[in-house]
Amino acid sequence: MDDLATFELGGSTVVLRRAEAGDIRSIVDLLAADQLGATRDGVNTAQDLAAYQVAFRAIDADPAHVLVVAHAGQQLVGTLQLSFIPGLARRGARAVGLDNSAAQLATARQLQDRFGLRYPLIHASAEQAPLADARFDLAISEYGASIWCDPYAWIPEAARLLRPGGQLIFLVNSALLMLAVPDEDDQPATERLLRPYFGMHRFEWPGDESVEFHLGHGEMIRLLRGCGLEVEDLLELRPDPDAITRYPFVTLEWARQWPCEEVWKARKR
Repeated sequence: MDDLATFELGGSTVVLRRAEAGDIRSIVDLLAADQLGATRDGVNTAQDLAAYQVAFRAIDADPAHVLVVAHAGQQLVGTLQLSFIPGLARRGARAVGLDNSAAQLATARQLQDRFGLRYPLIHASAEQAPLADARFDLAISEYGASIWCDPYAWIPEAARLLRPGGQLIFLVNSALLMLAVPDEDDQPATERLLRPYFGMHRFEWPGDESVEFHLGHGEMIRLLRGCGLEVEDLLELRPDPDAITRYPFVTLEWARQWPCEEVWKARKR
């Protein structure tokens, strides 16, 4: 497998290459060692590993996605997934990527060189994007700003950046899932509501420094409309009967009865 890029970091030589099937276990171990992934990732059974293998094959077969691993010597030290914007760029869109991680953007630039793609990559928070008003026709967030940034900050910013007629699309955990997920690690969503729906906003978890943001549907609609965005659709996603998940916080049985994810689509007036 050809290397994608090589660079020096902290006195070590780091090599980037496309992930292979043999990397799956090491990738999962990395995810599980992360503070955020500790409650979601891990291989404890053959069924767990099979779920990751299915996910890997789906990513590897999709030309719009590239799964990358980083090696320092013989040790796999990092992984990332690049998606969607390169696909748009290849089709003639004038894309711009924004991320709050300088390391993530450095890797993205190396991969731009590798795949012959050129579009701006900006180091900034989606809550304060250093970009001009009414510059974009489409803004997308997939479990990025959509859950890690305060919606009362990032959605007005997204609306500011869109031209009239421009579309905002974002993927989040469903409001219902957030009410039914226990505080304890590795416990799946229950059939009971465990926290209030009214006042949903900031979510923190015991023993975890991360913060997520989730709003109820009525509050989200009011926020979008207040920012000059008209809701066009709300897709409440339901997995296929034979779907496999690698996340312990929701079971297939649960997700077949209630939505665990939702996609919002809104358009700038």
